[in-house]
Amino acid sequence: MDATTTVTPSAPAPRPARRPSARRLAPPRMSALTWTGLVLLGLFLLLAVFGPMLAGDPAARTGEQLASPSPHHLFGTDHLQRDLFARTAAGARVSLLVAVAGVAFGLLVAVPAGLVAGYFGGRWPDDLIMRLLEALQALPLFVFAMFVIGVTGTGDSHLGPVTVSATAKVILLLGVGFIPYFARVTRSATLVEAQEDYVDALRVLGVPRWRIVGGELLVNVLPPVLVQAFLWLGIAIFAESALSFLGLGIQAPAPSLGNILGDATGYLLLGAWWYSIIPGLVILVATVGFNLAGDGLGDALDADGRG
Repeated sequence: MDATTTVTPSAPAPRPARRPSARRLAPPRMSALTWTGLVLLGLFLLLAVFGPMLAGDPAARTGEQLASPSPHHLFGTDHLQRDLFARTAAGARVSLLVAVAGVAFGLLVAVPAGLVAGYFGGRWPDDLIMRLLEALQALPLFVFAMFVIGVTGTGDSHLGPVTVSATAKVILLLGVGFIPYFARVTRSATLVEAQEDYVDALRVLGVPRWRIVGGELLVNVLPPVLVQAFLWLGIAIFAESALSFLGLGIQAPAPSLGNILGDATGYLLLGAWWYSIIPGLVILVATVGFNLAGDGLGDALDADGRG
C-alpha cells in the first residue's frame, strides 16, 4: 500500500435502539386525584374486609346507649347499645358484597348482549337488543325497586322451590338497573373493534361468528367495559345504601350502611352526631374512592392504547 494513502476512519457504531415496548413497561404516572382515590379505596376496603374480624358481634349489646366515640368504642354506640364500629364494618362488608354481586350480574347479561348488538350493528339483532335496553333504561331504578318490593315484600320471597332472600333481591335489582349502561359501553367498543382488518380476515377464512365474537372481540372489548364496571361499583354502593335507607334494601337487624344511616336520622338533633355522620362518611369515602381510582384506571388504559 502506498505510504500516501489515507485511511478513512470507520463510522462509529450506531447506538442500540431502545426497545419499542420499554415505554409501555414503565409504570404509568398517576395524578394526585388517582392517589387520593386509591387511599380512600384502601381505607374502605380495610374497614370492609378486616373490620368485622376485629370488631366482634355487631348485634352485641354494650350496656351504653348513644355513647360518643372513645377509645373503648371508636365510632360510639347506637340507640340499642350496639357498638357502631362493629355495625359500620359489617355494613360496609355487606354493601361491598352486594355492589360486587350486582355489577357482576349486570355484566353477565350486558356483555353478551352488547357484543351481539355491536357485531350486527345496524341490523335487526342490534335494533331488537337496543330497543329492549331502552325500554329497561326508561324505568328508574328506585321506581322499579318500589314496584318489586311492593309486590314481593321486604322479606324473603319464594318462587316455587327457590327462596330469594332480601339481599338477593337487592343484588338482582341493581344488576338489572346496570344492564343498559354496561351493554351500551360493550356495543360501542364492539362497533369500533368490528371494523378492524383482522375481523374481516377471520370472516374470509370462514371462522364461525360465535368464535369471532367470543374468542376475538370479547378479549379486546373487555378492558374498557371492566373500567366502567369498576366505576359503577361506587355507584352500586351508593344505590344499595339509598335503597336500604328507604327500607327497600337490606333489612334490620342485618347491618347495612344505608339502614344504619336510616336508624340514625331521629337522633341527630339529640346530639348523637356520630350516629349519622360516620356511616355517611364511609359511604362518601367508598363512592369517591371508586370513582377517582376508576378514572385513573381509565386514563392509564387510554394512554396505553395510544402508545
